Parts: sequence; C-alpha cells; structure tokens
Amino acid sequence: MRLYRKYFGIHLKGAMQYKASFFLAVFAQALVTVNVFLGIFFLFQRFHKIGGFTYSQVLLCYSVVLLQFYIAEFFARGFDRFPVMLGNGQFDRILVRPRNTVFQVLMSRFDFARIGRVLQAVVLLPYAIATAGVNWDFWKVLTLIFMILGGALLFAAIFVLVAACSFFTTEGLEVGNILSDGGKEHGKYPWSVYGKPVLFFTTFIVPYALTQYYPLLYLLGQKTNPLYIFLPLLSTWFMIPCFLFWRVGLRHYKSTGS
Repeated sequence: MRLYRKYFGIHLKGAMQYKASFFLAVFAQALVTVNVFLGIFFLFQRFHKIGGFTYSQVLLCYSVVLLQFYIAEFFARGFDRFPVMLGNGQFDRILVRPRNTVFQVLMSRFDFARIGRVLQAVVLLPYAIATAGVNWDFWKVLTLIFMILGGALLFAAIFVLVAACSFFTTEGLEVGNILSDGGKEHGKYPWSVYGKPVLFFTTFIVPYALTQYYPLLYLLGQKTNPLYIFLPLLSTWFMIPCFLFWRVGLRHYKSTGS
C-alpha cells in the first residue's frame, strides 16, 4: 500500500502542475455524460415506464452503473492505454522491474480529469435514492455498496481482458469497447428491457446483471431473497478468467523492438 500511495501521489502532483487546465478538464469531462442523461430524461417525457421501471428507478440504475464504470476507469486507466505501452516499448521496462506486471500497469496512469464524470453520478445518485421508492434499511444500503464495488471490479477485469488481447495483436482492438463502454452505455437501463437472450448473456457470460439488474430488484422490493444482496460480490468470479488470460498473453509476449 505504501508503494501504491507513492505512485498515486506522483500522478496527483503531476496533474496539479497546471491547476486551471486541470479544473477545466474536469468540467469538460462532467459535460461528456450529460447527453446520456438528457436522452433518458426526454424518453421518459414520452413514456411513463420502460420495462416496468419508472424514471427514478432507471435513474438509480444509471447512476450506479456510471459510478461502477468511472471508478474502474479511474483506477485501471493504465490498462486502457496498454496498447500504447506495448507499441513504444514501455512494457519492456516493466518486465525487468521486480514488481508484478499487473500492479505496474495499474500504477502507470491515473486520469484525474475523469473525476468530472464521477461527479454526475454523485449528483444523480442522492436524487434517485430519495425518489426511487426504496424502503431503505441496513441490508439495502449494503446492497447498494456491493453493487458499486462489485461493478467497479467487473469493469476493471474487463479492462484487463481487453488489454491482454493486445499481447497477440499489438494494436488495441476496438471490438473490446463492446464489453467496456458498451456495458456502461446499455447498463443505463435494467438488463431485462433488452430481452431474455441479453439477460442470459449478462448473467452467465459477462455478469453485468449480477451487479445491476438483480440487486436492483432487491432494492425495489420486487425480490426478497437475501441472496440478491451478495450477487454483486459473486460477479467477481469473472476476474479469474481475465487474469488467467493476462498470464497466457504475458507468456506469449514478444517485444515490438521499439
């Protein structure tokens, strides 16, 4: 943890060298996701419910998924730019250092401007909590915390998976954005609205629904099984194949010679 704090402090000091530029970047990032919120807002001006969910309930779902994704993106930004590290030979330097490669890639980049995107979710979440019709108690608060933590770990694992593909392709694969950005964009609505095949995929293949749809049902009182509280933690099984694939890619890595 001491080394982690050291890396974090170095990146923070670097970001704050130009404070005006930093705060303008934070503001600009906050505006990026406003259009998605407006899309939801105007849609519910026409329809009162979508898939049986009200505007406030969808807003709760949307704000949680935003927090999940942008927390993961903030802390795992190094994997998002991993193809660049391979192309310019920076990863070769990582290999000769006496530290775990995953840790070093994780520490290679913190994009503090992305805090602006988190702010929108932080602003929307209290409103959604107050208006979604949830009868809050200890277990439902715990469920909400597990949703955010479990979803952040899931998206971080996806970043690792997509980055590991670069061991074989060198260049990044845009198709990987289907799992990362696609999961965030489509996750703004409960996964059930897309139909049973999509719900099956997001339950058993890439378990977005375990961190979003099923615990949301528990929060709204539509399901009372206490197992739904811990489903977001169960989604962390997806980290295992992602990190195993990383190890496979690492064994097959050949330097670009840059």
